[in-house]
Amino acid sequence: MTKIVAFGASSSKTSMNKKLANFTANQVPNAAVNLLDLNDYEMPIYSIDKEMESGIHPLSTKFREQLHAADGIVISFAEHNGAYSSAFKNIFDWISRGGPNIWGNKPMFLLSTSPGPRGGQSVLELAVGKLSRMNTNDVQQFSLPEFEKNFSTDSGITDDALRQKFEGILDAFVSCITNS
Repeated sequence: MTKIVAFGASSSKTSMNKKLANFTANQVPNAAVNLLDLNDYEMPIYSIDKEMESGIHPLSTKFREQLHAADGIVISFAEHNGAYSSAFKNIFDWISRGGPNIWGNKPMFLLSTSPGPRGGQSVLELAVGKLSRMNTNDVQQFSLPEFEKNFSTDSGITDDALRQKFEGILDAFVSCITNS
């Protein structure tokens, strides 16, 4: 069985990005999905002084272990002022201190969505640019505009053209997992 770790890069309890990440991970055939909640990994704001005083935070190590135990990683990014949410950025800062292989060189499917017509494209571009340089495996990407209009909890992506595009990218992600 394929192990997928997924999360919405947001601390919102009603995160549309968490819903999209969960939906996406559950589209992978024969997958066991480990849906992470960033609220379970809340740590002090990273600083070199905190690391020198206390070492690598244990929640950071636990988060990294979840990533490395997976066959593939699905992340849907919330856009806060054109960038990552502070919740994700802090976890990212902490996990980056545990060694160079942050993402375990796993196939990744990076997504974003928002209520607006750009669907969080600014943060997705930032994430793809950064994370693809930190991972030797394939990184797929998809942005879903106007979440409330184009997504249903019951049926997923409701716009036919967007759903077809999504399914093509999902197939590429699944193929990467299969060939890893």
